[in-house]
Amino acid sequence: MRNRAYTRQVAGMAALAAMALSVGSPVAEAHEAVGVAGGFMSGFAHPLFGWDHVAAMVAVGLWGAFLGAPAIWLLPIVFPLVMAFGAALGIIGVPLPAVEIGIAFSAVLLGAMVALAARPPLVGAAAIVGLFAIFHGHAHGTELPAAANALAYAAGFVIATGLLHLIGISFGFTTRWSWGAPAVRTAGGIIALVGVGFLLKGVA
Repeated sequence: MRNRAYTRQVAGMAALAAMALSVGSPVAEAHEAVGVAGGFMSGFAHPLFGWDHVAAMVAVGLWGAFLGAPAIWLLPIVFPLVMAFGAALGIIGVPLPAVEIGIAFSAVLLGAMVALAARPPLVGAAAIVGLFAIFHGHAHGTELPAAANALAYAAGFVIATGLLHLIGISFGFTTRWSWGAPAVRTAGGIIALVGVGFLLKGVA
């Protein structure tokens, strides 16, 4: 009974995330096609169409689920909060060096934490996640369209980020079964390798 309840919980969360992404994506694609700047959908689309952002944000959810409570909810809260701070720095023009490298390295390190089943103290895990969130947020902020409403734009990318975390958490719940932990660690390794690709591309 317990396993069936977990199965329904994972399936429900994954379905919710998939529905939200499927609703948002066509509108985001239309935004790109017609060149209309601004607002919520522009912010919502930005993380979803950057694979480096997607990889790192899914890894945060995976790692939180792997670590269990309270990390499962703390890490996905820390990331968007600190990311919003980084976005504010980008919007007002505060420079941050090597942003793209920082984003790529976030996928490498966060994926590696999952692949290696790293269990640092909660404060250390939150600090790692928060550090990388600044780079992701700064990238979002500096790419704010000129005609965009900054608050609506920020709400869009924060919600998209939360959905990506939710996807990672949903898959991370599979660690409750014997096959789940190896699968999650394998996913972490794939994310780390993808991050290495982004990193090599960024320094090339």
